[in-house]
Amino acid sequence: MEISNKISQAVVAGIRELYGQEVTADSVQLQETRPEFEGNVTLVVFPYLRMSKKRPEETAQQLGEYLMQTVPDVVAKFNVVKGFLNLVIAPAQWILLLQEIRSQERFGFRPVTDESPLVMIEYSSPNTNKPLHLGHVRNNLLGWALAQVMEANGNRVVKTNIVNDRGIHICKSMLAWLRWGNGETPETSGKKGDHLIGDYYVAFDKHYREEVKQLAAQYVLGGLPAEEAEEKAKQEAPLIKEAHAMLVKWEQGDPEVRGLWKKMNEWVYAGFDETYKALGVSFDKIYYESDTYLEGKEKVEEGLQKGFFYRRPDGSVWADLTKEGLDEKLLLRSDGTSVYMTQDIGTAKLRFQDYPIDKMIYVVGNEQNYHFQVLSILLDKLGFKWGRDLVHFSYGMVELPNGKMKSREGTVVDADDLIQTMIEDASQMSADKVNKLEDITPEEAREIARIVGMGALKYFILKVDARKNMLFNPEESIDFNGNTGPFIQYTYARIRSILRKAKAQGIEVPDVLPTTAQLSDKEISLIQHLNNFADVVRQAGSDYNPSCIANYCYDLVKEYNQFYHDFSVLKEEDKEKQLVRLALSEAVSKVVRNGLGLLGIEVPERM
Repeated sequence: MEISNKISQAVVAGIRELYGQEVTADSVQLQETRPEFEGNVTLVVFPYLRMSKKRPEETAQQLGEYLMQTVPDVVAKFNVVKGFLNLVIAPAQWILLLQEIRSQERFGFRPVTDESPLVMIEYSSPNTNKPLHLGHVRNNLLGWALAQVMEANGNRVVKTNIVNDRGIHICKSMLAWLRWGNGETPETSGKKGDHLIGDYYVAFDKHYREEVKQLAAQYVLGGLPAEEAEEKAKQEAPLIKEAHAMLVKWEQGDPEVRGLWKKMNEWVYAGFDETYKALGVSFDKIYYESDTYLEGKEKVEEGLQKGFFYRRPDGSVWADLTKEGLDEKLLLRSDGTSVYMTQDIGTAKLRFQDYPIDKMIYVVGNEQNYHFQVLSILLDKLGFKWGRDLVHFSYGMVELPNGKMKSREGTVVDADDLIQTMIEDASQMSADKVNKLEDITPEEAREIARIVGMGALKYFILKVDARKNMLFNPEESIDFNGNTGPFIQYTYARIRSILRKAKAQGIEVPDVLPTTAQLSDKEISLIQHLNNFADVVRQAGSDYNPSCIANYCYDLVKEYNQFYHDFSVLKEEDKEKQLVRLALSEAVSKVVRNGLGLLGIEVPERM
C-alpha cells in the first residue's frame, strides 16, 4: 500500500477516535512538504477544525501525536506550521514504496477491461490534395499521445481518422493533372504519390492566380473598382468554374471523374501510409468524407423535417443558432453540395452506429474552435448522446523561425523532409557517442539515429502545452543538453549501461529490498518523484494534456542525474545501499521508458 494511502486511512481513524466524526480517505488532503520545512508529506488540517473545535495548531498537534502512536512504522516524527502538519516518513517506508514501484511493470497505469468507458479519438484528418506537413505532424503526435494517455487512465480507446477525400480542393488537383500532367504517375516520376498530387495542387493555384490577375485587369478597364474587379475575377476565372463543374459531376457519380478521383487518391494513400509509419502512428478505423457526406445529407434532411433547420429560397439549408448566442450556419449549398459541417454530422452518425461511444475527442487546430462549438449543438439537436459533451482538443499552430506555412504556395514544411532531416541531424550529433560503443554495426547506428531523431522531434512538439502556438526549432530539439528528447534518451541509455555492468559483475538485485538501508534526502526525493508518476498520468488524462508527461520525464532524469553525480552506484561499498541504488536506477529507467512510451517516443538501450 502506498505511503499516502496508509496516512489517509490513519487520519480517517484519527478523526473518528479523536473527534467522533466520519471522513473519507479521498477527502484527506496530502501534499509534498515545502522545501523550507522539515518533512516529506504535509497534511492540510483546516477541513477538520469544525470537527475538533480547536485552533489549527492544536488540531495538527493532536493528529500528529495520534499518527506517531498508531502508525510509528510510517511516521517517524512531525512538526506543526499553523494549519499544516508536516510528517517525516520512516526510511523503511520509502524502500517498501520503491519495491512496490519496481514490482509493477505498468506502474501508474490503470487497467482496461471490457467494461471500461469507450473513448474515440479523431486525429490526422488530411486532405488528399497534398502531402502531410509540420502542422499535420503536431496533430498526429498529439492524437497518438492522447490515445495512449487515455488508455493509461483505464479507458478503451478507438483511434480514428477522417480523410477529406472529396471537395473543390481535390478537384483542383485532379483538373491540374488532367491539364498539365501528361499521364505522370508516382512510378514514372519517382515521387511519393502525395507529393505528386501536391505539386498539381500548387500548379492549379499558380495558373488560377494568373487568370484572376488578367481578368481583374479587364474588369478594371471596363470601369469596375479594383477590389470589386478582383472578387468578380475570382468567381469568373475559367479554371475555378471548371473545378466546380467537376465537383458537381463527382457528386452525380460521373464514371470518368470518379475513376480519375479513385486512381489519384490511391496514390496519395500509399504516400500517407509511409509517413504514418515513419511517425509511428496508426488508426483503428479510417472514415472517408466520400462515404460520410451522404449520411450527413440524410441527417440534415431529417433535421429539416423535424424543424431543427430551414431551407432558404435559393434551396440552401441552414441552422439558426441565434438563440444559442451564435449565428446561422450553412449545412447544404443551393446546388445541393455539402459542407464540412455536413460531413462531420454524417461521420458522427456512422461512428455512433459502429461503436458504443462514451466520449468523443476531436484533435483539430484552434482555428476550428467555432466549428466544433456549432457541431456540438447540432449533434445534440440530432440526438447523439455524446454530442453536447464532445471534446474539441484544440491546439495551436506550429511556426518555424522563418514564419508560417502556406499549402497553396508550396511553402509548407513537408513532414517527410522534416523526418529525414531530423534523423540525419541525429546521426551527425550522436556520431561521437555512438562510435565509441563496442561492436556497433552500421544497422544499429542507423537505428539509434532514427530513434534519437524521431525522439527529438516528438518530444520538442509534445513538451509544449497543446493550446499554445509554438515555434519549432530543429537545431534546438536535437541538443543533448537541456529539456530535449535526446537528453532524456541519453540518461535512459546511461542507466541501462549501469544495469548491464552490474549484471556482468554478478550483482543481482532481489525482489525484496533491504529495508534497513540508509537513504539520503536525495534518494528519498527521487523515490517520491517516481511515485508522483501515477498522479501525473491522471492529470494528463483529466486535463487532456500530454505535455505534463513530457516535462515530468525531464524533471525525473534531471533529478536522477544529480543523484548519480553525488552518489556512487557500482562503486558503493555498502552492499545494502548499492542494491537500493541499483533498484532505484532500474525503477527510474522503467518509468522513463513508460512515460516516453505514452508520447510515442522510443528509447535506445545504448547510445
